[in-house]
Amino acid sequence: MRALLWWLPLLMLAGCGTEVANDLSASEALSAAPSRQAEGVVAAANPYAVEAGMAMLRQGGSAVDAAIAAHAVLGLVEPQSSGLGGGGFMLTYRAEDGAIAAIDGRETAPASAYPEMFLDEDGAELGFIARVESGRAIGVPGTIALYARAHEVLGVLPWAELFAPAIRLADEGFEVSPRLHDLLVRISRFTRLDENPVTAAYFFPGGEALAVGALRPNPEYADTLRRVAEQGPAGFYQGPVADSIRQVAAEAPRPAAITQTDLDDYQAIVRQPVCGPYRGYRVCSMPPPSSGSALIAMLGLLERLTPAGMTDTVEGWGAFIDAMKLGYADRDHYVADADFVPVPVADLIHPAYLDARVAARPQAASDAAPGDPGALLHDEPIIGRWALAGSGGDSGTTHLSVIDAEGNAVAFTASVEFAFGSQRMGAGFILNNELTDFAATPYIDGVPVANAVAPGKRPRSSMTPVLVFDAEDRLFMVSGSPGGNSIPAYTLKSLVGVIDLGLDAQSAVDLPNIIARGLPVQIEHERADPDLLAGLRALGYPLDERGGENSGLHTLVVHPDRIEGAADSRREGRVGRVASETPAGSSP
Repeated sequence: MRALLWWLPLLMLAGCGTEVANDLSASEALSAAPSRQAEGVVAAANPYAVEAGMAMLRQGGSAVDAAIAAHAVLGLVEPQSSGLGGGGFMLTYRAEDGAIAAIDGRETAPASAYPEMFLDEDGAELGFIARVESGRAIGVPGTIALYARAHEVLGVLPWAELFAPAIRLADEGFEVSPRLHDLLVRISRFTRLDENPVTAAYFFPGGEALAVGALRPNPEYADTLRRVAEQGPAGFYQGPVADSIRQVAAEAPRPAAITQTDLDDYQAIVRQPVCGPYRGYRVCSMPPPSSGSALIAMLGLLERLTPAGMTDTVEGWGAFIDAMKLGYADRDHYVADADFVPVPVADLIHPAYLDARVAARPQAASDAAPGDPGALLHDEPIIGRWALAGSGGDSGTTHLSVIDAEGNAVAFTASVEFAFGSQRMGAGFILNNELTDFAATPYIDGVPVANAVAPGKRPRSSMTPVLVFDAEDRLFMVSGSPGGNSIPAYTLKSLVGVIDLGLDAQSAVDLPNIIARGLPVQIEHERADPDLLAGLRALGYPLDERGGENSGLHTLVVHPDRIEGAADSRREGRVGRVASETPAGSSP
């Protein structure tokens, strides 16, 4: 594991969970956990995946075991969102000692990457779809390495057993869901997914998008997982699967060179979570290159804007919007891969800095500008180090939340970036286009952009899986969402709905989505009260009233006598439960 970043001691002082030691035996740690009547709960984006996770819990598996099994199935049945050819971020919580691990499985740029690789011959940015479909968009996948690292931290069942449900389903075939069919129809109108010979044959047999209810086997996916099950990560990062990744990336248009060395060198990294207080709770999320610090900042800003608690009023939602505007402005300016650029995480969530940001609350009709925590806290301005750059990322994404019978938990957000990633497929899975999450323009007026491309660098991500703990430091919530740039907003809504508005988990997820990553404010009008829309307009907020947003929240809330589960009705998710009197890690 890499050395901890310079700001981690400050976060530890703020009360973050203990990082899991590298040499800890997960099975030994869990075997010491006390037995109790409990239940395991899985919330994920597809019923097949939920069943796979529940199967692991029935066998006495841990939350990590269930999460890996569920996600391996999601890569098969929901290939538009995530899979083996992508990456993600996982938070794990070990109930025995409260340890939290933040596992970074984000894709990396290959050694051949360079800052200007998304510019054309004249130095102008390539169009977004041209970037997406480029071989240069493909980052070195992180999913399998993340699985392995998480299993080391908190796995119980034998590694090979975790892939049995996905292998069986890939061999026998899964029923195509309405959402997969609809996305295939829509995306074929403006991408090469139905023209690339491999993806066309798989997704458009006979020239038509896979029909709803059609049985679709994927023997190549099954073979890939068999190699992973038998050989561990080497079955993915070496041999035939690795050959396929390199060959697919080298195809036109704009071929790229992912080498065997790039694949051999990939590591999933266990980092320290970024944590902060909110109304007596402790909220923990992912550090850079993810956007957990932005979520923590938004919560701190909202608490200052509504000290008595946010209310379901026009004024309350106005404060919610302003907290997002300020938090997104700082994220877009400062957050990138902290192994490559200094990211002032501790300063961006420092109480004195948040106080100053609230004092600079923008007018309703105005965008927010980034602040300067260096100038405020250290009398050393830092805002000029980086050029102002826009938001990016992660629209082809999924999230799952799991709690096992021992109270261990996982919040896991994974992605291939755009819907169906790079529109390329090899060894049975979609290859990501995550490198388009880098800034396409590396310099603006001669000033570097923090999130510019560099070899080995991880692009900034909007993914914000979250764990929440109560005043006694007991696990209270597990949440997260897909949804591109809107992910912090969706996750924020789920927390505010439960903590401030006193809603149950499902009602919090069902609240209208409101996103203020810049103006106009996007709002899900068909779920919003007309009086709220009118009130926000009266306050001066410009609104973009649009149809259903693409959130996919999966949220668990822990009560003394039960666990509430919620699956976002905007997608195809489910909540599954496994009652157990057997502690995870022992024989069922």
